[in-house]
Amino acid sequence: MVRLNKIYTRTGDAGTTGLGSGERRLKCDTRVKAYGAVDEANACIGMARVHTATTHPDIDAMLSRIQNDLFDLGADLSTPDTGKKLDYEPLRIIASQVERVEQDIDLLNKELQPLRSFVLNGGTPAAAALHLARTVARRAERDMVALAQIAGEHVNAEGIRYINRVSDLLFVAARAVNDNGNADVLWVPGKNR
Repeated sequence: MVRLNKIYTRTGDAGTTGLGSGERRLKCDTRVKAYGAVDEANACIGMARVHTATTHPDIDAMLSRIQNDLFDLGADLSTPDTGKKLDYEPLRIIASQVERVEQDIDLLNKELQPLRSFVLNGGTPAAAALHLARTVARRAERDMVALAQIAGEHVNAEGIRYINRVSDLLFVAARAVNDNGNADVLWVPGKNR
């Protein structure tokens, strides 16, 4: 259980932060950047939900589940698997969480027309916010993959799959709130030459 009684502790004043394992890392560490980007994606989803809460309750419910799962992903990333036995079972993203997002994508996608071009980010305010969340989720994914390439660092493969699916869902959800894609603005290559 998380308990936050005091918000400032001064322990990070020298530029370090504590991982879930208790280990201290620089705030610019690749692992910290990865879970920081996940947190940013979560905040962007929160902004998108301002627009979906009343107009698209089904999508809002999906986004609510994802926000909770993104905290799970942050916990996963902040507790590196070093192979050492811990006094507790660390929280990890699991396959069923990925599968749930895939089911939500399939549900939303079945109402959409196939694309014939790339979609420009925008349309309705909800779609624009979802596209922003999508791009931040993609950055989180890149940060996680970069972390996984560092010798001695481990990243849960299900976590990478999860954030990849989240960005896919955010794209499909943006199209769904854009009148099921009818209000999408499509890229026209070379249009302004």
